Amino acid sequence: MDVPRKDAGRKRMIRRITWIAIVVITVPLITWALSRLKPAAPSVEMATLWPDSVKRGPMRVDRRGLGTLVPEETLLVPATTDGRVERRLLLPGQDATVTPGTVLMILSNPELESSMVDAQYQLKTAEANYDDLKVQLESKGLDQKAAAATVMADYKQAKLQADRDQQLAKEGLIPDLNEKLSTVKAEELSQRTKLEEQRLAIADEAVKAQLAAQRAKIDQLRASFELKKSQVESLKVKAGTNGIMTELLVQVGQRVTAGTALAKITQPWKLKAELKIAETQAKDIAIGQDAEVDTRNGIIPGKVSRIDPSVINGTRTVDVRLIGQLPQGAVPDLSVDGTIIVENLPDVVYMGRPVFGQPNSTITIFKIDPDGRGATRVPVKLGRSSVNTIEILDGLKVGDRVILSDMSAQDGHDRIRLN
Repeated sequence: MDVPRKDAGRKRMIRRITWIAIVVITVPLITWALSRLKPAAPSVEMATLWPDSVKRGPMRVDRRGLGTLVPEETLLVPATTDGRVERRLLLPGQDATVTPGTVLMILSNPELESSMVDAQYQLKTAEANYDDLKVQLESKGLDQKAAAATVMADYKQAKLQADRDQQLAKEGLIPDLNEKLSTVKAEELSQRTKLEEQRLAIADEAVKAQLAAQRAKIDQLRASFELKKSQVESLKVKAGTNGIMTELLVQVGQRVTAGTALAKITQPWKLKAELKIAETQAKDIAIGQDAEVDTRNGIIPGKVSRIDPSVINGTRTVDVRLIGQLPQGAVPDLSVDGTIIVENLPDVVYMGRPVFGQPNSTITIFKIDPDGRGATRVPVKLGRSSVNTIEILDGLKVGDRVILSDMSAQDGHDRIRLN
């Protein structure tokens, strides 16, 4: 028969109470312990990251920008006179290479041509009047010279007679009165001779003055004619320089006034690069700095020649004067990539430029562990920057490997695992 066990119920109760106490104590302890644990480091695929190593050596500080090739100078061919476009002899898109004497178009101006003919006839009339005046003055001059020669002959004859009477008077052969009359007559003719000589000199000056006045009038009319002639000749509009005509600004039948731009001529062998540099980087650029322009068909060296003072859409325009021969295919409006060398640092600690990292600032970046299985976030002080590299002032040493990729998704973690 069954024998009842004493205190069995009591023992079961004690066991239950013990287990309940253990559970009540253990659960809070486990919860507290779990709350004290750090969250597990997230995993990141190494193949999706952009790693780099910290190096020491020379670093080039440069600035980069996109741009285009443009002519150094664009010549506008203006109309020098009013006129109407009769013919266009050259069009853009054809063989538009021009020289200084290449005629681009022909204008017409009947009023100007008529005024040129009038000026020509006025000039011929003035030249004929000059010749007529010259003949008249020469004739008068000959008459005056003949009169002066007559007076001179009379004077010489009177002088001889006076000398003869003076000799005869000394010998008593003629009265003294005759000798005195001969002397007075000789003196009178001597004075008349001097007056005639002065009159001839004055007449010569008068002739020169009258001819000079007529020549001045001729010169004035000739200048007017030459001006009209040059204006008529300018109706044949010429290029005036070597280059290529890139644009024709007028149509046949159009009336133009003096100063109107008729065509544009560029010199494709004289190009410069216009680069668009971000305004935050343009502050370090100065005129005269070296530059390199990549045309996708060769790299051309250059010098910074101008910096636009204004900011447009967050960029400033920097002109680079190209040095050396242009590569094949370098034409106006060609898109190029330019690099301006700001400074050459001979010996610095540097790394590739991270996605987020401004010069002269402090950032945090993930440093890869030596075994390559993880990375830890560390603060890094940055210095001067280039397009692809940046100087390290503190926080890393040569040989450290870092992650340059955008790690903003891991902002809440100081450590990651690398797979």
